[in-house]
This record gives sequence, structure tokens and C-alpha cells, in this order.
Amino acid sequence: MSEGRPLGLLEAAALLRSRKISAVELLAQCQAVIEQRNGGQPSFDGAPEAVNAWVGLYPERAERQARAADERLARERDGAPLVCGIPIALKDLYAVKGLPLTASSRVLEGNVADADCEVWSRLHAQGMVLVGHTHTHEFAAGGTTDQVANPHDLARSAGGSSGGSGAALAAGMVPAALGTDTAGSLRIPAALCGVSTIKPTHGRVPIDGVIPLAPSFDHSGPMARSVADCAALLEAMARGGGQRTPLMPPPQPLAALATTARAAAKPLAGARVALTDRPARAGIEHDVAHGLDSARAALERLGAETVQIAAPAIGAWAEFTVILLSEAGAHHARYAERSHLYRTSIREFVQASAAFTSSADYIDAQAKRAATSAAWEDWFAEHALDAVLEPTVPTTAPLRGEGYDSGRLAGELDPLIALTATWDTTGFPVVALPAGRGPRSGLPVGVSLIAPRGREGELVRLAVDLQEHELG
Repeated sequence: MSEGRPLGLLEAAALLRSRKISAVELLAQCQAVIEQRNGGQPSFDGAPEAVNAWVGLYPERAERQARAADERLARERDGAPLVCGIPIALKDLYAVKGLPLTASSRVLEGNVADADCEVWSRLHAQGMVLVGHTHTHEFAAGGTTDQVANPHDLARSAGGSSGGSGAALAAGMVPAALGTDTAGSLRIPAALCGVSTIKPTHGRVPIDGVIPLAPSFDHSGPMARSVADCAALLEAMARGGGQRTPLMPPPQPLAALATTARAAAKPLAGARVALTDRPARAGIEHDVAHGLDSARAALERLGAETVQIAAPAIGAWAEFTVILLSEAGAHHARYAERSHLYRTSIREFVQASAAFTSSADYIDAQAKRAATSAAWEDWFAEHALDAVLEPTVPTTAPLRGEGYDSGRLAGELDPLIALTATWDTTGFPVVALPAGRGPRSGLPVGVSLIAPRGREGELVRLAVDLQEHELG
């Protein structure tokens, strides 16, 4: 740690390169914080007094990887990958050969991965150190991850479905983590826990070997305490190319992403950022509105032009639901004989998805989705916009404990995904970052910057300047 603060990815990488800290020492620091803050050993259900971010911890394997990273850093010096020696948490959907992989579900109890997922294969090759797997809302089918507590208030949700990763970062247990995002699952915990994330363009990062929820919506993405750290991790994840499918070619190779703020007094001069009527329609809380206003004012102080423009009247939840449930149902059919082991709301979700088997309905929904994406891209071009600014979620962290109850189906009625799901439908990149704490609740609030597909570079540049100059 540095002066009592948890180290960020880039800060730790610089210390590793300068030999001021070793990867073994950095790992030991993370493990000490886990011991102090997790609230005991990882458990399936968690406890009211425990953060319980982790499904499993792998101390011996992690120490071997840390020692190998130290040897590599000594041998290759500045030629070693930037992320070499950095401890990381993987959401319990990312396969690691020989380790348990359960999606935080008793349905997969005893399951052991027989191969590495593509993303971990890349990060392992670059020398990252796997600390453990973090909890997900069961099978990623929800936004609360109730077995995990929010480190800012243990009575509240860490968000989901990447709630364990968000909580581990907020508690200072690791400098970097991976999550996934199908309807908001990177961005919801980032907002509720007060950390940062990048949901890249759909297909930017392969999802091979990651347990799916709905593959044509699923995104793999980085989480960290700063946007700059997320950018460095995303570059490492994307090295090797994007998802290869017959229908959705990957975006163009990822250009280098900004990891430092520009020194100019008005670094965002010339940028044009829109706010829309979507937050008002979603019914955002006072504290969330305060965070949005603060972010808008910060953009303007940095030289950006902000404009209020009505969102295009396109897109419907019907298409999202058909695609989500069709794809989820196809995957979960393999677990039919173990369906009694799902938590209640997940069992109901899977039962509902079993009815979505019409190929005609699915094809029609995907066609409407493509039209929605094209209309949003045309809207950005028509108004000459660099980004849209909006709250990440309409609320602060809700009380924890009801996310697996009967009737809690993921989808249109879930307020946590009211704003996020649109950008999984379109596949647009989103950078989500903290916007302080609500003046009434004292809880974290977050904002998101969104741009059309393939424009991570411009979006990260905007967000890094905003965070480092104003919102950090």
C-alpha cells in the first residue's frame, strides 16, 4: 500500500518496474487486506457482517505466479508487459484450468475448468497474478449479488452481477478485477461501490471460455479504481484480437488508450457531450441527479460543450427480453436435471427462459436490435456528438437481501438496468466512473460516458481527463 492507500494498477506497475516493491510483496499486501476486510473465509451465502467478495482464494498458486513475475521483471525489465506482477480478481465466470468454476451456483458445485478462458490465457501470459475468483449474482442473472456486501455500508448491495469484483476493489483487496456485462453487470457494481469500469465495444474482447448469460449481449471488461487503470487492463485483455463469430466481426484493433490526463487548463475544449431525457424517464434519485449535475459542471469547466438533446424514440424492451431469454434458455437447458439447486429467482428466470424457443421471434428481435443500434449511431452523427453523459444507475446502493427472492426476474422491471441495458443492446462502449457521494445518503454515485462502436479511444480520453482533473 502507499501512505495507507491501496495501490492502483499503474502505480503498482511503476513500483514493480523500479524494483521498489516485488510482486511477492505486492501480493502479500493484497492478501493482508483480504484477511482484514473480507469478513472471514469465502462462503456461498455470505453473512450480514461480511463483505464476502470471494468465491475462492488461491494463495499457493498466486505465490508461484508472483515469484515467476519477479523473475520475469528482473530478466526483461522494461520489456516486460505492463501488467506483469499485478494481482487480479476474476469473476466466477472466467475459466482457469484446474480451478473450480461455479458461477456462484450450487448447480455447478464441483465443476472444475478443463481449460483457460481466452482472456485469462492472455493475462496469464502477460504475467498477471490470480488472487482468486469473486462472487457473481448467480449465473450473472441479476443486479444485486446479495451474498456480497457493499464495503461502504455492509447492509447494502454491492451491485451485480460483478458484485464480488466491485466489492474487492472498493475494499482495496486488489488493484484490478474482471467482470462481465450483459445488461449492466460491470457498470452497476462500479456505480454502487464507487469504482471505475470500461464496457468495451461488443466483440472487442473474446468471451470464449466465459460462462455466458446471453452471448450476443455479453461483454468481458476491466474493473479498477480509476479509468486509467481500466484502460491499461483493457489493452492487455484486447491484445490478440476480438471475438470471432460468423455474424458479428470484431471491431478494428484497439488503439493505445490514454492513461494520463492532459495538462492543459481546458483539455476538453472542442468536445461536445449530450445529456438526454432518459434519466428523467428512469426516475433518478436526488443523490444521483446531484452526481450528474456535478459531472456536467466539471465537463464544462474543462472546456467541453454540453447540450441537452432528446434521445431518439427507438428501441423497446420486447426485443431485449426475447434475445436475453432465448440465449439464456439455450444455455441453461443443459442443467435441467439440477434445476432444483438454483436460488429461487434464478430458477424462475430459467423457467421463464425455457419458453423462448421461436427462431422467427429471435431473428425478428435481432433485426430490430440492429435497427436500434444504427439509429443511435445516426443520432450521434446528426448532432456531432463525442459522447453522451448520463447516470450509470438511477439509484444509490439498495438494501441487500432480496435479490434472490421469488419474483425478482431480471429484465424490464429491474430499475438497476433502466439506463445500462440500452448500451448492451447497441454494443456501444461505455466508461463508468464515480461522481462522488450523495449529499443525502453518503453513498457512492456514478456517471457514464457513451460513444458509438469502436470509439473507446476518444471515450477513455474524455473520461481520464474528467476523472483526474475533477472527479478523482
